[in-house]
Amino acid sequence: HFWIASRPDWAAEFSMAGALSSVSPLGGWWAAVPKERWPDYALNSDYVVQHWQEPWGDRRQEIVFIGAGIDWAAMKVQLDACLVMDCDGYDLSQYADLYDPFPDWRRAA
Repeated sequence: HFWIASRPDWAAEFSMAGALSSVSPLGGWWAAVPKERWPDYALNSDYVVQHWQEPWGDRRQEIVFIGAGIDWAAMKVQLDACLVMDCDGYDLSQYADLYDPFPDWRRAA
């Protein structure tokens, strides 16, 4: 799963098997939910603590590649080129107007 700068509240999933691939919404990050709406059971608290990193909360990129003949160095260069590196004050709204090729996920939620 991963997050997109132009959609900071959404967790997304990328799936690929052979020639078939898809990107779909998974839901929201806990960082986008007001704390008073978080569940208060231990399993959720443990998850949030384990994945929380300021200033982004639980937002993160977690992508796994399995295959043979992968040029890992080239893959890393390509993925790193997708990252937003100029974080000016960590204001996520500054990325709202970035090019975004994905469909409107509000209808999928």
